[in-house]
Amino acid sequence: MLLIYTHKITPRVQYITRQVFSHILGVKIGHTTAVEDFIKHKGPKITYTRQPLQNEFFIQSSELLFQQGIEEAEIQMATWEDLPCFFASGPRSNVPFDIMAASFYLLSRYEEYLPHVRDQHGRFPPAESIAYQQDFLRLPLVDLWANKLLEHLRERFPEILTDRKPYRFTPIVDVTTSHCYAHRGFFRGMAGFLLDLSRLKMKRVWERLRVSFNPALDPYDNFDKLIALDQRYKARTMFFFQFAEYSTYDKNVSPNSNAFKYLIKSVADYCVVSLAVSYSAAEEPETLKEEKKRLSSVIHRPVDYARMRYNRVEIPNTYRNLVDAEFSRDFSMGYTHEIGFRASTCTPFFFYDIALETQQPIKICPFAFHDYALTRYTSEETLLADLDEVFECVKSVKGRLIPVFSNELLGGDQRINWLELYEKIIRRFHA
Repeated sequence: MLLIYTHKITPRVQYITRQVFSHILGVKIGHTTAVEDFIKHKGPKITYTRQPLQNEFFIQSSELLFQQGIEEAEIQMATWEDLPCFFASGPRSNVPFDIMAASFYLLSRYEEYLPHVRDQHGRFPPAESIAYQQDFLRLPLVDLWANKLLEHLRERFPEILTDRKPYRFTPIVDVTTSHCYAHRGFFRGMAGFLLDLSRLKMKRVWERLRVSFNPALDPYDNFDKLIALDQRYKARTMFFFQFAEYSTYDKNVSPNSNAFKYLIKSVADYCVVSLAVSYSAAEEPETLKEEKKRLSSVIHRPVDYARMRYNRVEIPNTYRNLVDAEFSRDFSMGYTHEIGFRASTCTPFFFYDIALETQQPIKICPFAFHDYALTRYTSEETLLADLDEVFECVKSVKGRLIPVFSNELLGGDQRINWLELYEKIIRRFHA
């Protein structure tokens, strides 16, 4: 066991040391404020405080983990060997910055509590983040720091034991529009037909006519192909279905459609099915609970995982609502149009509510990229090369690589064969 001495054991200290050592590195830890217990301990040990006690492994602490609430933090970038870092410490520290405070700052999404300009959907824009501004968005920096810290600890304590999980790959298919034309009801279908006809979108008119005679020809209905790929590569794909009433931003097939219910049941026979939370439910807790309940009644099993429409995560309200609705995991932590790690980690972590100074019982599973972030590429070779860099980095720290694809884009008429690209990514990154 690694014993950590600190002058005060706060909820923040407990939260981040458990995440860094226990969840990322697989190292058992204990905490103490008693100097005599620390000195007696014969195994690996470190001090996390203002001044070292003796000649032990020492990480000089800043004030962030001993404060409460939000205070403007001064960020000055430096480097630790080849990695960017901040919250610099003094020369006696074995690590040249407060790695615990910096990790907490990134994981807790501290900067999202600070004043910032939101985008049209109320989201925190990537350009507002320190990771984007300092060019480390594509790095799971917290994991890289943790692994480098382990290297330094092993120089002092070669006997330190770890029990780490292997690299994992979890593709997600986001189904917010299961069908482009089929199963939408007579009035919605006729309205769409007349609209396309009035705008002279003859290709869509022809597609509507074809699908009206054979719903299986709907371009978004690629579920059999996606399940076949999952079975072939044993990818453990997760499907998130929106199961909501029609609204301005929620235009999926009606949850009352028997064909839609049958589709969901059939997918659930092979893969994990969870809830793609509607735009409306994100701010309406009772609607959120109702969507969860109705989806659960269709698949006849609990719905424990969630993804927010457009990745709309508002800190801390989104996670409070998900906790209240008894979700155990969220897969929305990322940016729709940027490759990278919004919380600078590729390891699932519990949400820490700074306003309440407590760890919430919901685990956040950050995704590395959304397919819409790939639409800007004009070369598949360049696209795959960039994704390779992310993959190699995640694999090196034994993290979890989560890509998000939508059945809409996979079935859309684009210059890139997205379904073919999706298979290449599964084949390339699935261990």
